[in-house]
Amino acid sequence: MSSLSLSSFSFEDIPTAEVDAAEELYGGLADDLRDLLDVTIRTRVDESQVARARELVRQAADLLAADAPPEPAGIHFNADGRSWNWGNAVVGVRNAVAPPVRLEWQEDGSVRAALTLGAAYEGPPGSVHGGVSAMILDHLMGETASAAHTRVTVTGTLTLRYVQPLPLGPVRMEARIAREDARKVMVTGWIAADGPDSSPAVEASGLFIIPRWAAEPDAPSGVGSLD
Repeated sequence: MSSLSLSSFSFEDIPTAEVDAAEELYGGLADDLRDLLDVTIRTRVDESQVARARELVRQAADLLAADAPPEPAGIHFNADGRSWNWGNAVVGVRNAVAPPVRLEWQEDGSVRAALTLGAAYEGPPGSVHGGVSAMILDHLMGETASAAHTRVTVTGTLTLRYVQPLPLGPVRMEARIAREDARKVMVTGWIAADGPDSSPAVEASGLFIIPRWAAEPDAPSGVGSLD
């Protein structure tokens, strides 16, 4: 079982408006880096152009490193219950490796997302890597188990069935709670190519656990899944 506890979350006395502004500022930088990552994979420019690009990238890295604490970004929350997890590999708006996934909560408790998985997520030629599908489904399902961020959950088990290749490009996914038993939450989910006639490429079922410490009344709200 996870060793994470209440101390894994960091309270920051920052107004929500400032958090939103920082997210927009640094999220824009991450968007640019996602574009750079994608074009780096696909480019065919010559040696001199690559050398110039590398120099510009090194200059940008030096500029940003002027104030970059060495520790991971972590999970933070403020007095309003606003939480942020900017380094997360799936939803981190400041993480250029993250797609990122933006979740859409439905009235029936299910959670959906529509996103684009480009060249950086390729496994088989022209298809999304199976591990990427597993990672983003794990996060989606964990968020679903959190019941709209009203409780903390951690992944217990995750079972995947790869039905067919998932083409690179626009995809959509959905998850919902199948049943609950005390601190155990069972969730099902799927991911498919975006389109009215597309059937799931990957189907998943998972067991998510509400840690004992998170069931205590003083656990922070608004932090959701720890995936």
